[in-house]
Amino acid sequence: MTEHAAPASLKPDVTLALDTATPWLTLALAWPGGSVQVSREVGRAHAELLPGAVQALFAEAGLPLRADAVVIGTGPGSYTGVRVGASYALGLGRVWSAPVLGVSTLEALVGGDGVQGVSLDARKGNVYAARYDVRGGVVHATLLAPTRLPLGEFQAALDGAPHRVDATPDGLALLRAGLDHGARDWALAYL
Repeated sequence: MTEHAAPASLKPDVTLALDTATPWLTLALAWPGGSVQVSREVGRAHAELLPGAVQALFAEAGLPLRADAVVIGTGPGSYTGVRVGASYALGLGRVWSAPVLGVSTLEALVGGDGVQGVSLDARKGNVYAARYDVRGGVVHATLLAPTRLPLGEFQAALDGAPHRVDATPDGLALLRAGLDHGARDWALAYL
């Protein structure tokens, strides 16, 4: 079991979260007093749609195009998709002089509280899967680190815990996880 610790003294005014590891383009923006998120199915068009979607999100929020922190979903998922999102997030972080915090894409799939499993299709009867202890809508502990398994093995490992399959990633869940325990020293999850 891995307990999660918060990044030291990170309380940004504006935070952007993005995830491109799945067929969904998932974005969230939070600032003091408000938040907005969008998830839309884009297939493999993340690279073409991501810049405009980020601009539209800031416009919807009525904020200038600038964040104090960026949270990136690090996968697992589409090999090209995770690289598109990571490259874009790192570019924004550099331009804005903002930290880029990595968190597993699977954490954006959690719902509610308690022990639960989440999985995404990894093709050929396999899933990208993890099992978490969720408290207050944020992953408190990782009980099974993100991995690639045959679906049957993962279902057996759940030990009766609820299981969310191929849910749409939740941008605000990703954002909260990033601010709660996102790693500054992260790597993409190529499982």
